[in-house]
Formats: sequence, structure tokens, C-alpha cells
Amino acid sequence: MKKKIMVVDDDPDLRYTIKDDLEELYSNDYEVVTVESGMKCLQYLKNNEIPDIILLDIMMPEMTGWETLDRIKENNNWRKIPVFFLTARTDRMAKSAGEFLGDDYIEKPYELVDLKNRLDKILKR
Repeated sequence: MKKKIMVVDDDPDLRYTIKDDLEELYSNDYEVVTVESGMKCLQYLKNNEIPDIILLDIMMPEMTGWETLDRIKENNNWRKIPVFFLTARTDRMAKSAGEFLGDDYIEKPYELVDLKNRLDKILKR
């Protein structure tokens, strides 16, 4: 059964690249949905479209990835969804917080094989 991955990022090129790469190379493993903001992520979840994992950018306008994570964890129906930070933030504080608050943290640019391995590791839990 395919695992549903939600990519939350304000960069349309990145959303397209992740979706295209994962679905093309690992079409039997993943279905990828993309949204451009934390608000869109929450709307998607409110419609009971629950993904198996969320790839979440930290730096987004209107609602940051941190704020989005807080809203996800406040909801009993969503709090167990693994959240994997995928971000351009490379500072030590963001990395420490991302690894502590989320299920994983990877910096952009990323290697596709590394991303897949990390996704699989989290999804097998």
C-alpha cells in the first residue's frame, strides 16, 4: 500500500521536484500531495485527508513551520502524524529544535536517496 506524503513548502519548484522525484522513482511506495502553506496544510487535515507523514518547511510566510507543527500537535486526531522538517535553515538552533520537536530534520538541498531512506525509517515505526 502506498504511503501518503504531504509536502508543505512555499516554494513551488521544490514542491514539484519532491513530488515528481518521489512518485517517478518510487511510484509503488509513495503518493505525494503538496500544499503551499501551513494554513493549507491545516485545511487539508481538517478535511480528514490524513497523510502518513508531513514534510514541513520552517520558513514560510503567514504561518511558519514551527507554528504549523504546534497546531498539528494541538489536535488529538493529528498529533501522531510524523513531521519531518525539510528546510533551508542551517543554523544550530533550528537544527536542534527541529530534531527535538519533529521526527527528523534535513537541510536543503537534499539528496533524494537520503530523503527516501529517512522517510522509510520514519514510516516503518
